Amino acid sequence: MALGKVTQEMIDSVVNRRSFLTGVGAVGIGAAAATIVGCSNSMSNYTMPTTPVQAAASTDTATQIFTAALIAEDLAITTYYNALKGGLITDANLAGPGGTATNVSASGSVVNVAYLQGALLEEVQHAQLLRTLLGLDPMGSGDVGAGVPSSFYYPSGTFDTLTNFLPVLVALETAFIGAYMTAVEEFASMAAGYNGFSATQANPAKSGSNYSQADLILYAKVAASILGVEAEHRALVRGIPAVTIGSPTYAGINLIPANNVNYEVTDGLTGLLVGVGGSGTTAGAALTPFLASSSSQSAGFSFTTANSSFSSVITSGVTTTGTIPAAE
Repeated sequence: MALGKVTQEMIDSVVNRRSFLTGVGAVGIGAAAATIVGCSNSMSNYTMPTTPVQAAASTDTATQIFTAALIAEDLAITTYYNALKGGLITDANLAGPGGTATNVSASGSVVNVAYLQGALLEEVQHAQLLRTLLGLDPMGSGDVGAGVPSSFYYPSGTFDTLTNFLPVLVALETAFIGAYMTAVEEFASMAAGYNGFSATQANPAKSGSNYSQADLILYAKVAASILGVEAEHRALVRGIPAVTIGSPTYAGINLIPANNVNYEVTDGLTGLLVGVGGSGTTAGAALTPFLASSSSQSAGFSFTTANSSFSSVITSGVTTTGTIPAAE
């Protein structure tokens, strides 16, 4: 795949990659990883938890926003990769009995499998962009050093059946949408110096340099462009099961229409790693159950494996395109 070239061109239009990030200073990640919220084994009514993470600072920094987003993207990569590898791929709505991600059976759905593959490619590109903005190796070797978990944890059986998987993925994509919507608001607040946010933000990829106001405005636009993709993911996964008007419910979720919201919502988030004013629900807290093991979680699924092997579950011909939006 020519993924690296496409992504590097996309990255180069925003920022030049310089030094490796040392000490991200992602206030709240440690607290998020330590504050484990129970995750129900009953996945038919799966919802994201809303336990707040408290932090010393009153607002997120640009570095914290990028770091929280990278955690979410690494989690998304791990999720989609394991969906394409797991037993759920043989569901009749996906590759069908006996089918695989790269060899869909005659009774399966090439379109639905390609959706999962396309989503995986998009999350990989998002993560590569975020790493470059943080001054990290675009291929992920520095993620753990920046405070990103090396493994993620899911409710037991998540990747065994589509019935188990779909509620988890819908909940995750809803949280990702909320995180990027919050990032848009925070970058806009930084650019305006509003609500306690500072317009003076260090550029972690360029030691000793600060972002300009124009940079912060551009990052709000970039976050909005990624939000749009995550919203597409939520609608597309809701469209995978074969349901009807007469019987629209699958895994406890009414799936008709697949795109059932007039306006995307923040999912109750008030910050990425730091709640506005030092309190509130954050993306870091919402994703906490996936960051460490607990009695209700299955064994960890390695991000490193997913990130290095994602191309093995992509059918030849399935590609994604596009570059980040340009500054005005």
